[in-house]
Amino acid sequence: MNTQRLQKILIANRGEIACRVMRSAKQMGLTTVAVYSDADKHAQHVKMADEAYHIGAAPSKDSYLVADKILQVAKDCGADCIHPGYGFLSENSEFAKACEANNIAFIGPPASSIEAMGSKTRAKEIMAAANVPLVPGYYGDKQDPAFLQSEAEKIGYPVLIKAAFGGGGKGMRVVQKAKDFMSALQGAQREAIAGFGNDLVLLERYVNQPRHVEVQVFADNHGNCVYLGDRDCSLQRRHQKVIEEAPAPGLSDELRKEMGEAAVRCALAINYRGAGTVEFLLCGDEFFFMEMNTRLQVEHPVTEMVTGVDLVNWQINIAGGQTLPLAQSDIQLQGHSFEARIYAEDPANDFIPCSGTIEALHTPLNSEFVRIDTGIAQGDEISPFYDPMIAKLIVHDDNREQALSRLQHALEQFHLAGFSTNIGFLHNLASHPTFKQGAPSTHFIAEQGDSLVAVNESLLQASQLIGAFAYLESLTNTQNAQYSASPWQQLSGFTLNAPQVIKVPFADLQLSAIKTTAGYSITHNEHVFKLQGTLNNNLCTVFINGEKHSAHVNNVGNNTVGNSTGGNFVTVMNKALQTKFELVDKHYISSHESEALPLAAPLNGTVVKHLIDIGSTITKGDAVVIIEAMKMEYTLNAPHDGILKSYCFGEGELVTHGALLAIVEDTTEEGA
Repeated sequence: MNTQRLQKILIANRGEIACRVMRSAKQMGLTTVAVYSDADKHAQHVKMADEAYHIGAAPSKDSYLVADKILQVAKDCGADCIHPGYGFLSENSEFAKACEANNIAFIGPPASSIEAMGSKTRAKEIMAAANVPLVPGYYGDKQDPAFLQSEAEKIGYPVLIKAAFGGGGKGMRVVQKAKDFMSALQGAQREAIAGFGNDLVLLERYVNQPRHVEVQVFADNHGNCVYLGDRDCSLQRRHQKVIEEAPAPGLSDELRKEMGEAAVRCALAINYRGAGTVEFLLCGDEFFFMEMNTRLQVEHPVTEMVTGVDLVNWQINIAGGQTLPLAQSDIQLQGHSFEARIYAEDPANDFIPCSGTIEALHTPLNSEFVRIDTGIAQGDEISPFYDPMIAKLIVHDDNREQALSRLQHALEQFHLAGFSTNIGFLHNLASHPTFKQGAPSTHFIAEQGDSLVAVNESLLQASQLIGAFAYLESLTNTQNAQYSASPWQQLSGFTLNAPQVIKVPFADLQLSAIKTTAGYSITHNEHVFKLQGTLNNNLCTVFINGEKHSAHVNNVGNNTVGNSTGGNFVTVMNKALQTKFELVDKHYISSHESEALPLAAPLNGTVVKHLIDIGSTITKGDAVVIIEAMKMEYTLNAPHDGILKSYCFGEGELVTHGALLAIVEDTTEEGA
């Protein structure tokens, strides 16, 4: 391969990774080209690029997954290289071949390397030949369900079903008992087809209490390959990484070196080029090969923070034919780094993805200690068509303890309003005593249950009082004509022999206040609190009984109190807790009094499968319909015994949040 200076780069992706690639490309002097779907017309990666081109409708199958459209844009605009990011076409060998056939450098490995590792079955064969330890399992091509079930019996339960061409936890199921195998297999295959276009699966023994440790490798076209340390990615839910760190804690120098060298052997065995990640299950001092990701990883920033290397810069130069700039002995690890993935999701509601408008956004300042990789800004729409990750918060410090403390503080400063996020959940994780002591197993989050989504009651109370203070302060704003025109919203007026009591109209809360010389005296749950402070540009600084609190508030002063629909909210972002208060009046009927229909869509998505025939008798809890959203499946169950009368949407149809999916005639009271 001849060395060439690449000049114009097309990023075949969206969101934070597209923006991240562009930052390095611009620093290197390349012209950047974005592609976008209907949903991303106003996205940050489009605004950031030097050029941008429309490639189709919002669903990724009509846009970001259509290789021909992207290649045509590259040819039309004169791009000499394509960076695929991660996901979408990043591990599509046919796309890599097409790029090379059109004399466009694919910033990734050769198609042959992608093919070798793209099939987990083939990857296992290669690793076995390289004497890399493997977890016992079945990695063949025979996919007859009965045969697979018999192989599962041989392996022994619990068994892990994995999409052979999958990743990111999609197309993956843990099966504890034989009776659940077939339904789990069908679900894994459906997700595999939807996410990767291939339903081939493999089976593995489900290893108890492992850690997930991976090694970053980098190879050039001149026979050189190095490893750039390791990362621990054990904090996972549904096999999706949540917090990652580098280097992996608790590894001896000998074990770290052994895993790094094994990862290099993996890369050399498939004539690798560029950035790749070799993932291992670590059980004590034993490690087992899981898979190799033939692309840049989501968590690559923690490696960059501890090595000082710009991995995207390396990717671009290596794709242009250059040699690796560092030898293995030149690579030194400095300090410790964490990355927290911030998702648009509701941890209190089984982590269901959320979508909507970012009404407010306040983030920590970027510095040598804190980095934010994102593709969003205030006012942007979070679409239901793509993965719900909206940002990555990365921190670095001299050691693990200091870096973890910095992560906790940075999470408290990351304030977003408009929909639920997992920031509070991440803060609970980062503050957990077990995690402070070192990396736990991959089962840690599941084992903790609801404790990781629990809300600190004193913090919640402070947020309620801050919200009340901000609401009361908004009423005194003479610039708000909406309030000053209404005598019922004034904080002063005639009262006889008693101070005026102001009702704070937050749904489900009993809050009342009296204006004082210094601020307010607020009664909350029969306790009286003295508050004084300021509200400036949505930053609320309040002293509660003399204790200082600072929080961002959203939508204060922009609500029409008296709207009987109860559609007005004040959001308080206090440390890592986001609390939303609904404003009501005397005509208000709480939304809790009319709960959502049990078979209503919990989010925007697509109906994947009807599980029961119309007219069938069903029992409470039976699975009725499956919907897919943001690359994950959700099963809705019968709310009561009855007869399935009809489905409201056909398979493949789009549904909006709250839409009724099926009608079940209640038979629980018949014969009473």
